[in-house]
Parts: sequence; C-alpha cells; structure tokens
Amino acid sequence: MRPLTDHLPKPLLRVGGISLIEHQIHALSAAGFTELVVNHAYLGEQIEAALGDGSSWGVRIAYSHEPRALETGGGIFNALPLLGSGPFAVVNADIWTDLDYRALCHSPDGLAHLVLVDNPAHHPEGDFALIEGLARNRGEPRYTFSGIGVYRPELFEGCRPGAFPLAPLLRAACQRGRVSAWHHKRLWMDVGTPERLRQVDALLSPPVIERSAH
Repeated sequence: MRPLTDHLPKPLLRVGGISLIEHQIHALSAAGFTELVVNHAYLGEQIEAALGDGSSWGVRIAYSHEPRALETGGGIFNALPLLGSGPFAVVNADIWTDLDYRALCHSPDGLAHLVLVDNPAHHPEGDFALIEGLARNRGEPRYTFSGIGVYRPELFEGCRPGAFPLAPLLRAACQRGRVSAWHHKRLWMDVGTPERLRQVDALLSPPVIERSAH
C-alpha cells in the first residue's frame, strides 16, 4: 500500500468517505457487538486518536498494543487477556464486505468457525476446502479465508508470546475436524493494493450526476 501507508496505518485509509476500520465498527455495532478490541502496531497512536473509546458508534473499544507486529496469530494471542474466556469474533481491518455479522456462528462446536469466500483473482488456489460444513485442508471445492472468524481461546493453547501466523493453528485444528465454516457468496474484497482500494471506494461512493447548463 505504499506510499499511501508511509504516514497512515492501513485501517485508516478511506473508502466511501470513512476509514476501512470505521466500516467494520459500524457493521459490528449494527450486529449487536458492543465490546471491541483493536490490535495495532504501526502508527497505532493514530488509530487510537481516530477511534477513541468507541462511544461515537455505541461500542466500547479497548486497545491491544503490539510493540512490534506480531502477525495474525501472535496479535490475537497478545490480546487474549482482553477477550475473556468465551468465543470471540475476529475481523481483519483491511477488508470490505457486505456480510451481516449477525450471521456469524457465535459459539462454534469446535475450536473455530471461519467465513470463506470465492477465490479472488489474486488468490485463485484458495485456502480451505468446505466439506459438509467443515473447513478441510484438502478436497474440493476450495475457497479463500475471508479474515473473518470466531475462535475459542483454546485454539491458542500451547502458544507463546511473540510473532506467529494464525494459519498453522487453523490447519492443525482442521486436521482434527475442529473447524466449521460457512461460504459467504456475496461481496468481499481484500483491500491490499491501491487499485483494490480505489475499486471499493468507487463501489461505496455515490455516483456523480452531471447537469447540463441551460
């Protein structure tokens, strides 16, 4: 995303007039989520200044500061003391979707519940197969992990503080049949490039109506 993120964290990039992370907060609040935890590392003080305590959206925001980027797994593990003992939802801040978060499975039978989407052009091989409601490491059809999931803290048992990815934990749990999944068939975009940022902005911005002079 450089140079756009040279002086601004990616979640604060704007589409449709507000930041990516504000879109997520609006959607989570509308779905009844009231307690949010925001992970941040790079330029995180800007995120805290922009969002405050969350009262503008009717939620309460706590912050989990990462002194250095801890990757997806390490970031969640670092935030566990703020997340409580029950299942919790995780949503990547650098995506956009029309998913209604009320549809999330709030208490998965296994260790995790993932939202999968159709494979985008930049990731045609997908991440997981979806077979009889379970995410599997092998099989067909294959879909892409959306960055939206519900996890039990037990998924992170045995982990140690530091940087580590989430994917190996999910794959190990999939191997044991402990990850359920659902296919979201509508809009989803990984806003990982300036071009995709422009696409989402165009999608969310009202059309410009040109009026002829009389």
